[in-house]
Order: sequence, then structure tokens, then C-alpha cells
Amino acid sequence: MAITPLEIKSSENEVTILWSDQHRSRYDPRALRLACRCAACVDEWTHESRIHADQIPAQMKAKGIQVVGNYALQFTWSDSHATGIYAYDFLREVCGCDLCRKPREFDV
Repeated sequence: MAITPLEIKSSENEVTILWSDQHRSRYDPRALRLACRCAACVDEWTHESRIHADQIPAQMKAKGIQVVGNYALQFTWSDSHATGIYAYDFLREVCGCDLCRKPREFDV
């Protein structure tokens, strides 16, 4: 059974998702914006990022969040960017909570 969001909240400095397995993910909005993989943000041939951290405002907020099908979320960011689609699997992979982040701290 696929894991899906039960509750999605956005505040000035955090996006929080409660998943169907009861895990609560926390994300820094600016980090999610920088992780956008849309064609405007990532070159489709080289897979290199087309955006740089200095191009994204320090204060970023999700002004809108829409469910896309049964597999992703689409954010409208405070810098007006809104073309990225964030698959649920990707969002779980980049979860910023302490529990999920710990195993990645030891990756080489």
C-alpha cells in the first residue's frame, strides 16, 4: 500500500506532512524550493541544477500546495515558482526530521 499524506501544513518557516504510516515529516521551505526538479530548475540532459542558492530568497514560504494525482504535491512558492512536482517518494527521501536525517549523517 502506498504511503500518502493525511495532513499537509505550511507555516512561515516549515512545511509539515503527516503521512498515512503516521510519520510526520518536516521540511525547510527554502530547501524544498532548492530541491525542485522541474525543467526550469534542472537541465534535462545534464541533470545539472539551473538555479543557485543565491537566486532563492532566504525567506521562502509555500503559498499554496496542491495534490497531483495520487503520487505528488505541487507547491506555489513565495518567489512565484510553481512548476515543480514533488513525488511522495522523493518527499519521504528528503524528510528533514531528526529520525530520518540521522541515518544520512553517516553516509559517505
